[in-house]
Amino acid sequence: NIFESAGYTVQAANNGEEGLRALRHGHFSAVVSDVEMPVMDGLEMTRRIKGDAQLKTTPVILVTSLSSERDRKNGSDAGADAYFVKGDLDSTGLLEMVRKLT
Repeated sequence: NIFESAGYTVQAANNGEEGLRALRHGHFSAVVSDVEMPVMDGLEMTRRIKGDAQLKTTPVILVTSLSSERDRKNGSDAGADAYFVKGDLDSTGLLEMVRKLT
């Protein structure tokens, strides 16, 4: 809702595989994803986005409840451009990051 309220068009996906498929068939300015998803998690989806010649420049922002340093490193190692912890989530900061990356 915060993205739509800010004027962005949003397409939701139920899991990483569905999200990756949508990315390959459309044009998106950024991906905002949870890490914990069924079928394909957000880390694997991020790795595949960043490993795809046509998608690798698409910014990926992970928003998750996983907050340890190891979790953050896993996000970074997967290629995420930003990592937000849900408990610390500030919608203004998230919107600013999307604007910065797009």
